Amino acid sequence: MTIKPKVKRFRIRRDGVKSKTNVQGQNHNPENHLEDPDAIATENEAISKERLTARQLRMARRVAQKRGLTFTSEFDAVRQLRAAGIDPFQQKSVLELVMPEDSSNAGQPGQIQLPQKVNPRHKAKVAGSAGLKMNPEHAAEIRQIQVDIARRRRRKLLLMFTRLAFFVLLPTFMVGWYFYTIATPMYATKSEVVIQQAQSQSASPAGLSTLFQGTSMATQQDSIAVQSYLASREAMLRLEQDHGFKKHFSDERIDSIQRLPENATNEETFKLYTDHVRISYDPTEGIIKMEVIAADPNTSFAFSEALIGYAEEQVDQLTGRLRVDQMTGALQSYEDAEARRAEALASWLELQESMQQIDAGSESGARMGQINALESERQQLTLVLQSRLNVERPSEIQVQALRDQIANIDQLISELREELTGTSTGAVSLAARNTELRVAEENYNFQTSMVQQALTQMETARIEANRQVRYLSQSVNPVIPDQASYPRAFENTLLALLIFAGIYLLISITVSILREQVSS
Repeated sequence: MTIKPKVKRFRIRRDGVKSKTNVQGQNHNPENHLEDPDAIATENEAISKERLTARQLRMARRVAQKRGLTFTSEFDAVRQLRAAGIDPFQQKSVLELVMPEDSSNAGQPGQIQLPQKVNPRHKAKVAGSAGLKMNPEHAAEIRQIQVDIARRRRRKLLLMFTRLAFFVLLPTFMVGWYFYTIATPMYATKSEVVIQQAQSQSASPAGLSTLFQGTSMATQQDSIAVQSYLASREAMLRLEQDHGFKKHFSDERIDSIQRLPENATNEETFKLYTDHVRISYDPTEGIIKMEVIAADPNTSFAFSEALIGYAEEQVDQLTGRLRVDQMTGALQSYEDAEARRAEALASWLELQESMQQIDAGSESGARMGQINALESERQQLTLVLQSRLNVERPSEIQVQALRDQIANIDQLISELREELTGTSTGAVSLAARNTELRVAEENYNFQTSMVQQALTQMETARIEANRQVRYLSQSVNPVIPDQASYPRAFENTLLALLIFAGIYLLISITVSILREQVSS
């Protein structure tokens, strides 16, 4: 018995990796024998230190699952793939995840197949053979079915075109016929006005109050108020009273759709007014745009001029009350201050006349001057008396005369002091009279300063009132139109077509949905 040596051969797998087979054809799988758990743990730990990303680990797990390997973790999957000679991070290994295992499995039961390309010759051959085998009765029935289908299609198309003609084309034709032949031509007069604020003449530093001065933001509120007024019933009634708005639009020359009925109410007239007087406001530029539509160009121009005049009156009225209140308050304050100053001056003059004294300080100053002079004289006499007394035998007559003079001076000084204070006589003292005069004088000076403040306040109020003035400037003046602006026949007819087509489309879709819901 001879023993054949084992010859190792290599078989190229579909993944491009060589696998060893023995003579008996058994695959050599490294998982068939036991491996050392410590070595496996060491290799997994070494792989975990390679800083693989989560994406790479997920890729290795999917490749291992594709290969049918049994692993405990992503690192173990990487280890087993590398042991099998497979790099899980190569593009080829990733592409194999989405490729079928074997193209020979196509057509097996339970496998989803895409439509395959059919050879045109084979198709024609199959069709020809089927045609040869088809029963003539079946062919006639098929032709009859095709004829019925074509007839139903033609009938449905005819019904659809009939509905389109009845619900879309006919109303559009009627609308266009009205705009082109019946509608009364209307003339539009356009104008633009802007509200301006008077510039302040003061040189005060700029603040929040002057931040938006000179821009449209400063007069935005006034512009909106004027726009609301021109679009109100009050402006419509004034226009009716001044220029006969109702009478003009009730004329028989205007078609019945645009004409006001006889004895129309204010509400009906106002609806027509909002349609024929169009007012808009541009907040970026602060411009009020107005378009007045009438059946006659001169009437349209007259209506536009009247509305601009109403707007100018409204602008003046917006700040008129504020300016009047400011000036009235400032003028009243000035008049009251003048009256109080006159009363203070009359009281001061009365005190001067009753006391026979003009100045409070001059009289007391004169008295104090006399007292000082008398005291100086008394000191001199005292010195002379002392010098006479120093003599060995002074003259009694001279000494007595000096003493009498000193006593008289002392008595005069005491009387002058009593006049100043009024302690002994009980009369009004000079100090009290001086106090009254000084109080009256100070009151007069205070009222004079109040008059000056009131005058300054009145001047400030006048400047502020002038600054509050609003002006209505016409940036675009109204001009009598020489050609009718309305109706716009083509645009209105096209718009009517779009509206009717949209309504028909919505109704058709709704009916189709309801029919489908009912039939289901």
